[in-house]
Amino acid sequence: MTTYDVIVVGARVAGSPLAALLAGRGYRTLLVDRDTFPSDTVSTHVLHPPGVAALRRWGVLDQVVATGVPPIGRYTTDFGPVTVAGAPGTPDNPYAYAPRRILLDKILLDAAAAAGAEIREGYTVEELLFDDDGRVTGIRGLDGTVAHARIVVGADGRNSVVAKAVNAPAYEDRPPLTVGYYAYFSNLPTDGTFEAYSRPGRGWAVCPTNDDLTMVIGGWPHAELAEHRNDIDGTFAAMFASAPVWADRFRDAKQETRWVGASVHNYFRVPHGPGWALVGDAGYSRDYITAQGITDAFLDAELLADAIADDDLPGYQARRDARAMPFYQMTLGIASLQPPDEQMVQLVTAIAGDPAKMDAFIRLNSGVTSPAEFFAPENLGRLFA
Repeated sequence: MTTYDVIVVGARVAGSPLAALLAGRGYRTLLVDRDTFPSDTVSTHVLHPPGVAALRRWGVLDQVVATGVPPIGRYTTDFGPVTVAGAPGTPDNPYAYAPRRILLDKILLDAAAAAGAEIREGYTVEELLFDDDGRVTGIRGLDGTVAHARIVVGADGRNSVVAKAVNAPAYEDRPPLTVGYYAYFSNLPTDGTFEAYSRPGRGWAVCPTNDDLTMVIGGWPHAELAEHRNDIDGTFAAMFASAPVWADRFRDAKQETRWVGASVHNYFRVPHGPGWALVGDAGYSRDYITAQGITDAFLDAELLADAIADDDLPGYQARRDARAMPFYQMTLGIASLQPPDEQMVQLVTAIAGDPAKMDAFIRLNSGVTSPAEFFAPENLGRLFA
């Protein structure tokens, strides 16, 4: 039996940064994961500029860039009649990246180890330990080993063992809205652009990743899951026909991997209680369609590290929700895959062709600008002017 200040369960894009931040502050930190690394996981890959800024703060951005992942300096959103294109970042952090998770997660894990966290890979948590007052005091592994800590953090995703053990209440709970599939393609250059296409009942995106590959991801309403699951290629072909220029480009691409599919439940969970906390998808999950998951995990890890240092877990929940809720509501709206409403049609028509206004719209999609700020009446007035 060993005692730590903090045990983090889950060593991917939420858990490893949290462990690195805590260990760097002098906390005795144990980081465990049932997987071994490097290993892959289902992901939309995109690190928007706010997530890239976090990597820069942690001193690991150069390692991610060194994998050869290309910078993404331009986003486009094709609505059919109108396309909006612009720069996603800021002068300090102008680029997004879409690294393969088999590379990114290993870099983050190694950074946690370098900061002083103890790492146990291939370690499955069988149960949480509680004292007589119901406070979480540690974990028991499938191998019978026991570790205690002042706080146990669940960074173990949507099916979090920690969240289930403490019965973390959910709120703003919504069922899956879309089903998405992605694969990697060669001979499909994007020239450093993240491309998104919006059509009624359909949506897809294209972005460059490592090894000269391009990820293509697309989706349709979750209610159509059974209808299309046995003909993914046919469903994508019919979808792409609504964008002939893109369809012509795609014909020359070579598929290098099989399609991988997933649906995502939408929720917030109460992220703290006596002796425990949640971070990343364990505490907050949203549809993949806005590709905010990795960036959210990074920013939440920073918030939770500060909250643990300040002994202010209730404040962590308040700050997390204040930041994330506007993006959550926007994501639910986009994931409905409904045609744009009249105001949105008027907006994109008004800003199309104006570089500064299109940049402002793209910074909304990249998470640089909050929806609350972007859709404020005074800002909309400037965009419509």
